This record gives sequence, structure tokens and C-alpha cells, in this order.
Amino acid sequence: MLLRLLFVMLWASAAIAAKLGLYSSPPLTLATIRFIAAGMILFAFVYVLNRRYAWPSRAEWIPLILLGLLNTTIYLGLSFWAFTTVSAGIFNLFVTVNPFIVALLSHIFLHRKILGREWTGMGLSAIGLSIATFPSLMESSATLPGLAAVAIGMIAMASGSVYFKKKDLQLPGIVINTWQVLLGGILLMPFTVWFEFDQGVRLDMYFWGSLIWLVAAVSIGAMLLWFRLLKQDPVKANNWLFATPIMGYLLAAIFLHETITPFDGIGTVLVIIGLISSGNVTLRKLAPASKSSGG
Repeated sequence: MLLRLLFVMLWASAAIAAKLGLYSSPPLTLATIRFIAAGMILFAFVYVLNRRYAWPSRAEWIPLILLGLLNTTIYLGLSFWAFTTVSAGIFNLFVTVNPFIVALLSHIFLHRKILGREWTGMGLSAIGLSIATFPSLMESSATLPGLAAVAIGMIAMASGSVYFKKKDLQLPGIVINTWQVLLGGILLMPFTVWFEFDQGVRLDMYFWGSLIWLVAAVSIGAMLLWFRLLKQDPVKANNWLFATPIMGYLLAAIFLHETITPFDGIGTVLVIIGLISSGNVTLRKLAPASKSSGG
């Protein structure tokens, strides 16, 4: 339970850090630097300092490349680019689509039965997020290319979640994340050069603060937690994405001094009810006497 909440907090903080970083850097440039830096740090830890992890086998390289392409290059690359034209409210609303896509793909490719309570929980959470993001939707200046980028990114992430579960790679999470981030950054590099080669970067506090947080807390910390949750159940892991926009509102209020509206409060209640209804959170786990710490 505590690990899931930590993941939600770290995952939600990425949008705020990215928004701040875009004050000083083009989106794909910031994303590429983030992925390459995180990948190199992980590589140094796994294969230089530690040396107890084996290199992937020949059969494991293709799955690692595909995970890097889906989860890093496409999903995160398009998300960074979309932040320049799509509001946080619109982006957060699209996040709710992810569990539905994962559930459908898991049913088709993994033959996982989707329980009625899971559909009910996801529906309640989606309604809650719709209410919470309503003010942002009304004031949105999103463009069609930006919305398409977010939609494609969400489909890529859901596909990566199901593919990861299906392949069941017998590699430690830190090794998978190392190659996913590093390979994803390398695959994104040609697009960055093509679209942003003539755009400069200001090396100020916004750039360095955003980069350090995105690398250490999100690319390394959050993704390691993400793989651990996915190994347990991809549908339930993705359902926790329902809570990230609500956490995002709280973090934005603290660090960006944004106002939390009644819509946010109503949405938060519905999201919690949805998580409980879907079986992701039980009253026993929420009880103070419980010692369960989750996955």
C-alpha cells in the first residue's frame, strides 16, 4: 500500500517538474537529456559499480528495445511534446483511459478475466476525474495534434504494460529499467535533432531542478516501483494511475500555489471509492491497525 502511494506521488510529480523544465528547454530536448542521463546513471550502477547483474541474453534484447520504444520514446516523448499545447487538466483526463486499454489488451492477449467490480471501480474513478478536471477542460486551448499525441502515448504505455506481463522477462527490475530508459532515449534522439536542432537551452535553475528530479525521482525511482507493481498485476497497477491526477493537484497547490477547487474534492472522493470498489484498496488495508505495506 505504501509503495503504491509513493509511486503515485512520484508519478504525479513528473508533470509539474516537466512544466517547470519547459521554461528553459524545448520538450524533446529535455526528455532526451533526461532519458540518456538516467540510463547512464543506471548503467553505471548496474554494470560498473555493482557488477553482479548479467547482461541480457540475445532473446531478451528485442523485448527490451520494444519496452524502451513504447514506454519511453513514444509515451514519454509524446507526453513532453504535448505539454506545450495541452493543458494539465486535459492530460490528466487522458490518463484515466490507460487502465481501460490495459484491461482490454489483457483480456485479449493474456486471457485475464476482468471482474465486474474492476469495471465499476474504473468507471467511478473516471467519473471522479472528469469532475475534478472539468474547470481545466472548459478553459483548455489544446490543439488537435497535442490531443492526438497524448492519446497515442497512452496507448503505447498500455501496450507496454501488457507486453511486459506477457513476456515475463526473467531480469531484475533495475536491469529492465536501465535498458528501457537508455534505449528509449537513444531512439528518441533522431527526432529531437530533427525537430529541435536550432532551439537553445537555458541552463538555469528551472532546467537543472527539473532534470535532476525527473532523472532521480521519476525515471529511476518511480519506474522501479512501476515494474514491481506490474509483475503483480498490470490491470491493478494501471488502476493506480487514476490517483495520480488527484495527487498532481495537491502537489501543484503546494509547489505552484494553485487553488484546489470543490471539483477537485468531489473527484478525489470518487477516485478513492473507485479504487476500493475495484479491489485495489481494501478497508482492511486502510485500517490503522493493518501492517500491510503493499507491493
